[in-house]
Amino acid sequence: MHRPPTLSIVALAILVYTTGCQPVVAPEDGPPPALPLSAGYILPPEGAAEGTCWGRALVPAIIQTVTEQVNRSPTVLNPDGSVMRAATYDTVVRQEILRERGEHAFEAVCENALTPELVGSLQRALQARGAYVGDITQRMDWPTRSALKTYQRTTGPDSDILSIDLARSLGLAAVDRATLD
Repeated sequence: MHRPPTLSIVALAILVYTTGCQPVVAPEDGPPPALPLSAGYILPPEGAAEGTCWGRALVPAIIQTVTEQVNRSPTVLNPDGSVMRAATYDTVVRQEILRERGEHAFEAVCENALTPELVGSLQRALQARGAYVGDITQRMDWPTRSALKTYQRTTGPDSDILSIDLARSLGLAAVDRATLD
């Protein structure tokens, strides 16, 4: 005996047929587009030197999981000292915040100072330290910013904005003589 198809099966067949005819768009190859460089810059904090530029880095929270045994009922002893009923414990798991999430402002190389020559020197400096494997493009492109953020994270802010401290330590920015001991 042949039964006619139900409405939901017909609707599903129409959906499959019509969507199957749509072209498939492949995702773009390569890295995601980078934010404009100015996205990480902020206004200088109060008291900052005139003409300095500042960046912002997020400082993640540090959370630890604590597991402890909590006594639910104590041991009950018989008059002769033997155990009538053993103690029972509950396992309690909780999280403690050791450091709140926050923001960190740091002095940065000004955006207008990131000339192609300076960016090329930055790429070569990072390449010499094994942090950058791309071509020397003299552009603050995604591979450069990614390498900068990874390298800078170990000693300074977790940011793809070039800090003035890192630029000085790499020999890319002048060191203020007044700060030398």
